[in-house]
Amino acid sequence: MAVAGTVDLVIRGGTVYDGTGAPGTRADVAVRGDRVVAVGAVAERGAEELDARGLAVAPGFVDVHSHDDLAVLLHPEMDFKVLQGVTSDVVGNCGSGVVPFEAGLRRFRRLHPDADPPRWEGFGGYLERVDEARPSCNVAVLMGHGSLRYGAMGLEQRAPVAAELDRMKAWVREGVAAGAVGLSTGLIYEPGRYARTDEIVALARELDGPAGGLYASHMRNEADGLLDAVRETIRIGEEAGVPVQISHHKASGRNNWGRVRDSLRLIDEARARGVDVTADQYPYVAGSTSLFAVIQNGAFRSDSPGGLGQLAAADVLVASAPAHPEWEGQTLAALASSWRLDDEAAAKRVVEAEGEACFVVVFTMDEADVKTVMAHPTTMIGSDGVPAGGKPHPRLYGCFARVLGHYVREAKVLDLATAIHRMTGMSARKFQLADRGEVRPGAFADLVVFDPARIDDVATYAAPRQAPAGIRSVYVNGVAVARDGRHTGARPGRGLRRGRA
Repeated sequence: MAVAGTVDLVIRGGTVYDGTGAPGTRADVAVRGDRVVAVGAVAERGAEELDARGLAVAPGFVDVHSHDDLAVLLHPEMDFKVLQGVTSDVVGNCGSGVVPFEAGLRRFRRLHPDADPPRWEGFGGYLERVDEARPSCNVAVLMGHGSLRYGAMGLEQRAPVAAELDRMKAWVREGVAAGAVGLSTGLIYEPGRYARTDEIVALARELDGPAGGLYASHMRNEADGLLDAVRETIRIGEEAGVPVQISHHKASGRNNWGRVRDSLRLIDEARARGVDVTADQYPYVAGSTSLFAVIQNGAFRSDSPGGLGQLAAADVLVASAPAHPEWEGQTLAALASSWRLDDEAAAKRVVEAEGEACFVVVFTMDEADVKTVMAHPTTMIGSDGVPAGGKPHPRLYGCFARVLGHYVREAKVLDLATAIHRMTGMSARKFQLADRGEVRPGAFADLVVFDPARIDDVATYAAPRQAPAGIRSVYVNGVAVARDGRHTGARPGRGLRRGRA
C-alpha cells in the first residue's frame, strides 16, 4: 500500500485488532501526524519503525470510569494510565465533578489535599485547563451532579427550590455546549443521595436528547436494593430520552451474589424496548470508596445495611490514610482488634482522625458475578481507579491488563477481539469520542502494542503501584508515551469535546 507524503511511524507486521470486534488481521499501520493514514501492507519507510511481529496492535484503551479530574492537571504524566495502555480517560464519574469550581475542588481535595489549581469557569474552562496542562492521555468530562447540587444548595436534605434547580440546569446546558460527554450521579454519596428521581430526570432532560450526551450513574444501591436501583437508572434515561450507563455493574454483599443475572435481564428488557442501556465494570472482586461513605451507608450494621451491603471489618483494607500512613495496608479488623473496638467504632475512629481523606478497599463481590457481567454484550471496561496516596486499589494501575491477561487468556470469558472492542470502539461510540477507538485510516493514532501471551496485571493489594507486563508501546495522537513499561515523558493529550474531532 502506497502512502502519499511523509510517514512518521510504521508499526509493522502486527496482528491488528481494529476495535470493532472483528478478528485480528496481520497488517502494517502507518501514522502521519496525529492520524492513522494506512492499514495494510505499507511500502514506505517511516521516520520511526516498530517491529510488531508476534504482537497485537489495538486502539488505545478508553477508561470510561475514572476519578482523575484533578490528577490530569496535577500529575499530567498520568503514568498509571498510559503504562496500562489507556489513551483516553473519562473523568467526572459518580457525581463528583469539576463545576462549579469551589464545589469540585472541595470534593477532589479528599484525593489531593494540597491541590491549588488555577481557577476555571464552567466545563469549557476545565477543558481549556486540560489543553494547557497537556497530559499524556486525552481527557473527556462528565458533569457531576453531586458537585452541581452542592454548588446550588450545599448539603440540604430536601428537593431543590425552583431557583436552585434552574441554577443546576444552567450548568448542565453550559456543559453540553462545551462538549461534556454527559451527566453523572453518585446516589450513595452526599449530596446526591438526597436527590429524588424527578430532580435527576429534570437535569438529564437538559442534555437535549442522545446527541447531548449520556446519563451515567453510581446507583442508589448495589446490594439488597440492586434491582430497584437499576429500574430507577433506566427510568431516568427513558423519561429524559437519553442513553444510560450503569457504573461499575455489580452485586455487593454475599447475600446478593448471583443477582446480577436479574439486573442483566432488566438491561436486556430495556434495550428490547429501545432504551440505549450499557454498563461498565472493573475486573476485581473488591471495590474502593471513602470510609466515610461506608459508615454513612450503614455497612457495619446488620439492621440497616445500605447501598454497599453489609461488611465486616475483615472485608475492609485501608488504602489511604494521609495522617496515619502506618494504617495503610492494614485491615480494619486488625485496627479494631488493637484498639479493642467493634467494627463500626473502629471505622469512626479512623474517620475522626482522617476525615473524608481515608479511602478503603472493600471485598464485597463474587468472582462468578464478575465473569457473568463481563460476558454480557452490554459491558465495557472502566477502572474506577482512585488516584489517592498510600496503597490504592490495584485497578488504578492494572485494570485493562487484568482483563486481557486473566479473563481473556486464562479464564477465557471473552475472546481477544471482543475484549478489545469493549475497551475501545464500543466505549468511544457510547461516549461520542469522535474518530477514537478504532484502527483505520482517518482515526486518531491512539494505539497500544502488546504481547497477548505476556500481558498481565502485576499490581497487588499489598504493592499496587506496578505497571503491567507485556505492553510494548503506547501512542497518543501519534506520539509515543510509553515504551517497554517506561514513560517517555511525552504529553500529547488533549481535552476531548463530545462528538468533535
